[in-house]
Amino acid sequence: MTPSVFAAFAFPNIDPVLLQLGPLKVHWYGMAYVVGILTGWWYAGKLVSNPKLWNQTSPITKAHLEDFLMWLVAGVILGGRIGYVLFYNLDKYLAQPLDIIKVWDGGMSFHGGLTGVVIAMILFSRSRGFSPFSLFDIIGPASCIAIFFGRCANFINQELFGKVTDASWGVIFPITQDGLARHPSQLYEAALEGVVLFIVLRIFTHTFLKLKSPGFIAGVYVAGYAIARILVEFVRVPDTQIGYLFGGWLTMGMVLSIPIILIGLWSILTSKSRMISAQ
Repeated sequence: MTPSVFAAFAFPNIDPVLLQLGPLKVHWYGMAYVVGILTGWWYAGKLVSNPKLWNQTSPITKAHLEDFLMWLVAGVILGGRIGYVLFYNLDKYLAQPLDIIKVWDGGMSFHGGLTGVVIAMILFSRSRGFSPFSLFDIIGPASCIAIFFGRCANFINQELFGKVTDASWGVIFPITQDGLARHPSQLYEAALEGVVLFIVLRIFTHTFLKLKSPGFIAGVYVAGYAIARILVEFVRVPDTQIGYLFGGWLTMGMVLSIPIILIGLWSILTSKSRMISAQ
């Protein structure tokens, strides 16, 4: 069936540059990371300061979170960028290595960012004497907020868009120059990985009090993200420099998500053995 452009939405005329002061440009993409990290940090503070969610007292304090903020930023940016360079566009950056630092132009890998954050959490928690699982249980729900803003910024940048569709909510992205409506897969991810996953984790933290079992929330988070990512990959256009793997329908996002699901399930199933005793 030929997609109908009359049933689609025209892409809103949004400049990727939010603000320009002389040579200084503030991009929506960069601002999304700043707002997402700060808002997530605020929510994490709410979680650790609510004794009802723990066995009396959280092993993590607001002071710990304040100290960890810079570690978190470094893990997200360095891990996300290195992951994108290695898994999605290595040839380009080998040819133009200076472009690696141009984070403001887009190009971040969630799986790389996750790896960077996990390394930062392990190192930080060991230096402070508490379980990295408890820290991940806090950072997971908080990062859903950052993911939401990040995916919205992907939409504004007209990147990571979906396949051609005849759905009435399809969007015509000017950057494609073909006039065809496509799935707004960035907004699908914002909804699933940001809003829906946040609500699911909120239920587990506030209704089932699963913060008492370190690693349970972290497991639900990473497995939930990976499942949502795989689902969206079916309607998302794969990176042009990679395409489909093994000559079929698999994408790099799917391949990287499969082990994440297994790790998440392991974390969930073993969380009871790490139960926090009442203090």
